[in-house]
Amino acid sequence: MERRWVSWNMRILILGGTAWLGNTLATTALHHGHAVTCLARGESGDAPAGIRFVRADRDLAGAYAQVAGVDWDLVVDVSRQPGQVASAVAALRNRAALYTFVSSGNVYAGTGAPGQDESAAVLRPLAGDVMESMDTYGEAKVACEEHVLAGFGADRSLIVRSGLIGGPGDVFDRSGYWPVRFSQPAAEDGSVLVPDVPGLLTQLIDVRDLAEWIVDAAEDGTSGVFNATGETLSLAEHLAVARGVAGHTGPIVGAGAEWLLDHDVRPWSGARSLPLWLPLPDYAGFNARDSSAARTAGLTTRPLAETLADTLRWERLRVWTGPRRAGLTDADEAALLAQLAAR
Repeated sequence: MERRWVSWNMRILILGGTAWLGNTLATTALHHGHAVTCLARGESGDAPAGIRFVRADRDLAGAYAQVAGVDWDLVVDVSRQPGQVASAVAALRNRAALYTFVSSGNVYAGTGAPGQDESAAVLRPLAGDVMESMDTYGEAKVACEEHVLAGFGADRSLIVRSGLIGGPGDVFDRSGYWPVRFSQPAAEDGSVLVPDVPGLLTQLIDVRDLAEWIVDAAEDGTSGVFNATGETLSLAEHLAVARGVAGHTGPIVGAGAEWLLDHDVRPWSGARSLPLWLPLPDYAGFNARDSSAARTAGLTTRPLAETLADTLRWERLRVWTGPRRAGLTDADEAALLAQLAAR
């Protein structure tokens, strides 16, 4: 890590800014008093009020024509496409003081050991410019990191390897599912089905805390590679917090990993899944990275109860456009609970 300068009125370019994390970053930077520009296609929504919006498709030639002639104190990039990052670096490396790339803990090759820090081995970078599916998400992020470091160097780059992000606006359903389920049980007696996986750890970082630290780090001129995660809690502890936030007093029904897999329940995300559950021992370290370096560099995270309570409030106002992207439907949960009761 290296701290180079402090600027309180920065000119910031966010490549994105209309989706969840990018929007939160843009709003946070604006609240810090910075001049913020967002460059995006705009398909995920509008940029926050008070922010200059440049509509451009990063997959097309000339995407950065409207911003490449400006001197930027900070560029923030959240892309998963190596070709997009490579073209942005080429267009902006002589016009930006610092390039922050939001990467992911998915870049790491090993997931079995908890507590690994930034020195752990990463996956081989994706060879092409386009990530065709989420199966190569980690490899694509590695390639993006390499483009940033090659173009800006270690002293002008901040690589943020984020853990699981949650909080209000989580359309991926991994932080909202459990508070909602505990507040709205599917079973008549109020029972809730939970994974019984002793030893499994969780880390959930609030999107607002992540955005705040990224802006703070830029103000401090922080460079380097950092894991950025929430507090490490066992899955049981996380579920207890979610239950308390929801005011649930009904029965808790635990099911082991083998039983869940035998009954076609998926780990982590997707249809017919239980969020935050991961198979052991292969994924013991996937959601349990060492983020002490980021905390030394100023990362602070709010209590999980605050994140989940705010997420539950957002969920109750949420406009639904389709099925959840993670979790069980009421019908699936009720059927599984009935099978467990009859066992």
